[in-house]
Amino acid sequence: MPRIRIDGIDFEAPEGWTILEAARFLGIEIPTFCYRDGLSPWGGCRLCVVEIGEGENTKLVSACTYPVEEGLVIRTATKRVIRARKVLIELLLASCPTSKTIQDLAAKFGVEQTRFKPDWEDCVYCGLCVRICEEQMDAKAIGFTNRGGKLKITTPFDKTSEVCRRCGACMYICPACQLRCEGSEPPSVVCGRCYNALQPTCIDYYEDYKCYMGLKEECGTCIREKPKVHSRKADSKE
Repeated sequence: MPRIRIDGIDFEAPEGWTILEAARFLGIEIPTFCYRDGLSPWGGCRLCVVEIGEGENTKLVSACTYPVEEGLVIRTATKRVIRARKVLIELLLASCPTSKTIQDLAAKFGVEQTRFKPDWEDCVYCGLCVRICEEQMDAKAIGFTNRGGKLKITTPFDKTSEVCRRCGACMYICPACQLRCEGSEPPSVVCGRCYNALQPTCIDYYEDYKCYMGLKEECGTCIREKPKVHSRKADSKE
């Protein structure tokens, strides 16, 4: 079995496993969006990016599609990784601000605004509906058509499908079908109300955010005490 190191943990992963499977086996959280258990990995959203390699020879790869290999060194929560995930969440927000799934991701990662112009689309092209229709429902009633800005998911020739059983699996798994509380046209793009995550505390002190309690940025117990600010007001009281 390939011997790998993931967040400082040496581990022998079974042949054929992906980085995501190895991380989950060890209890290491890697966020996903277009990945679902029981469906083939696609790697389209890139939210599960991790950093592999050492020194200057590192790169970002999608954990759900990258297979483990002998000597692989993986870091799942470096500054570079967190920064990439935040940009990806901004892009998802701009694409479909009404998705509660995306809004919860934004709140969890502390994304409070998006630098991209909102499109207010009703599809983020994660491919979940296509894969569940083909792989679980055995129907292949929908699929991707066109490319670039004309890309969309529809039935063949945009006609009513004869193989669709109206099972609703595509709507059940779709992250864009979950609307925000404010409705389809809220006053701001980012909500951040439903998910109450602890604020990052150690981003300025550590390169990696992992410890035995989970993400170091979430726990706050390992941060050295900041120096107290000596104010003039305090001097006048003395």
